[in-house]
Amino acid sequence: MSDPIPLLEELIKIDSSTKAGANEAIAYCEQWLTDQDLPVKKLENNGFHMLVCEIGQGDHKVVLNGHIDVIEAEERQFQPYIKDGKMYGRGAVDMKAGVAAFMVAAAYLKDRDLTSRVMLQIVPDEEIGGINGTKYLTKNGYFGDFIICGEPTNMGIAIQSKGVLQLDITVQGKSAHGSRPWEGTNAITKAINLFEEILELPFAQESSPMFNKPSINLAKIQGGTVYNKVPDLCEMFLDIRYLPDQSPENIVHQIQAITDGTVTIHNCNNPVKTKADNPYVEALGESIKRITQLEKVTIFGQHGSNDGQFFNKYGGSAVEFGPVGSDWHGDNEMVFVDSVREYQDVLVDFILTLDDYPKTHR
Repeated sequence: MSDPIPLLEELIKIDSSTKAGANEAIAYCEQWLTDQDLPVKKLENNGFHMLVCEIGQGDHKVVLNGHIDVIEAEERQFQPYIKDGKMYGRGAVDMKAGVAAFMVAAAYLKDRDLTSRVMLQIVPDEEIGGINGTKYLTKNGYFGDFIICGEPTNMGIAIQSKGVLQLDITVQGKSAHGSRPWEGTNAITKAINLFEEILELPFAQESSPMFNKPSINLAKIQGGTVYNKVPDLCEMFLDIRYLPDQSPENIVHQIQAITDGTVTIHNCNNPVKTKADNPYVEALGESIKRITQLEKVTIFGQHGSNDGQFFNKYGGSAVEFGPVGSDWHGDNEMVFVDSVREYQDVLVDFILTLDDYPKTHR
């Protein structure tokens, strides 16, 4: 089986932090897959390009979903280098290592007599929500029974992720002269007080087996116009990551009940809530132990969102599983080189093991 590291290095060199850059990376991947005699199909949605490549046969389908886009970075971060067994560069672990391993694994598996189907998806926009990539693919029938999103997990399996509820809240006050603030109602301080009250609402105190509580971030606040006027309007923007079993509608209802302001939903994404006893999760865990010699596989929940959310409504069970690295979205993003190779071996072992895995267990 080929080494994924040279491919990873080439992918990091492409600044895919923009639509044009992501499309350039997609084109590179398309040519690479074509050169490996893999059947690849390019799709386009709102100017975003994406790839689908399917191999194998059978009633069950595993999807390897990887995003090629990255967040913006300094020019030096698109000049990858290896030091002390680690490859540094933007996207090294989030998640071009996963994409490179997916691609090389697919090239190896294409000549095997697979009894399960494997669909590789390479998408261009996970970092900005996945609407034009993975969501588009799932709406057009590109989904499966088990989905592996190659996000960085340090070789653990993230079976859950919080949902996303982003709210715009407008708070009204009463203007007055800045020298006589007691004659008005300061909308900014009113909004801040509201935020403190939101942190004490019932939903904010709830927990689940994998999460201590929801994540509530005051992402942005704006109000006021001049120094000498009590502000009569303030806008507050919240990013709430709610627990898998919580209802976003109920969260909004709780917030509306404690404010006379307006609460508008800016964005709402589903959580991922795959079960730990899912047979595919168990099979993946066994492959990890076989290849890495780990005695126990870490099963956990992610606070952040991922493209796995889009497969829920189509019956697919999604997880995040990726190699070992650190500082993604940071200045020193890196991935352990040997971990990428090991990760690729786990993927191949998992898919080949499914051929012998009793279908009654799936």
